[in-house]
Amino acid sequence: MSLERALELVAAAPGRAYPKPTIGAVLASEGEIVGEGVTEELGRHGEVVALAAAGARSRGATLYVTMEPCSHHGSTPPCVDAIVAAGVAKVVAGSLDPNPAAAGGLERLRAAGVAVELDDSWEARRQNEAWRRWIASGRPFVIYKAALTLDGCVTVPGSRWVSGEESRRLVHELRAAVDAVAVGMGTVRLENPRLDARDVQAVRQPRRLAFGSGPLPAGSELELHSGPLEEELRTLAGEGVQSLLLEGGPTLAGAFLRAELVDKLLLFVAPTLGGDGPGLLDRLDAPRALSRLSMRQVGADVLLEAYLDEP
Repeated sequence: MSLERALELVAAAPGRAYPKPTIGAVLASEGEIVGEGVTEELGRHGEVVALAAAGARSRGATLYVTMEPCSHHGSTPPCVDAIVAAGVAKVVAGSLDPNPAAAGGLERLRAAGVAVELDDSWEARRQNEAWRRWIASGRPFVIYKAALTLDGCVTVPGSRWVSGEESRRLVHELRAAVDAVAVGMGTVRLENPRLDARDVQAVRQPRRLAFGSGPLPAGSELELHSGPLEEELRTLAGEGVQSLLLEGGPTLAGAFLRAELVDKLLLFVAPTLGGDGPGLLDRLDAPRALSRLSMRQVGADVLLEAYLDEP
């Protein structure tokens, strides 16, 4: 139950610690929560916030944390040292730390005499999915988004839009939440899109990219990336891009999927039959299995979400 509370703390503060992961922590003793915390904007980790809130009641308590406590000295001292010094009896972690420089916190706690338990939580991993892919793989977490009809077409004759107004607003919210948005040059030549986040609250606008061979149209504000996809993604990751939203057509989708560079699919399925037109992607070399499939209603559309590579 206390791990669920730690997850709730992170859910209520999405991206607070960006570009670092946001971690929730809860200290419980004798069935009562005695301290809780979530990573602060200035970087103080959730475990340290919870320990400070609990004070002397930390001794003998159980710490529930959404990711194993860090074991290295980065911008803050190791959380492992603070936990041991506070006399915490047990630590339950919702996920392991994928950062090689900071991982191993549970092992260090066990060596110091603290009981440890890993409760591998999908929700705990999902909450920091972009950071986890970026830190573990050296590339951004890639989301492919598309709107399509019930018969699989990505265009509707005579209509600019496939999806409804509510879905299009959600796409702008997605743009506001990622570091970069991209399309292929086919989409650029056809639509010359802006790719910015409009009419939603945005702390910052995403970088706006085009993949493929140029030139860009006159006046385009997009960045052109013409190299091999994996190399371009590694360059973007080195520049701090942790998350990338793809909004291109079937050619770009096929290229990224064949290169196994897509982590998550978001498909807005409209209650329309397109009849004829391009499909979701041009081709695949082999079938790809999806996991964590979920769906929800967005206006008149249905949003399907699935993972190709879990964080």
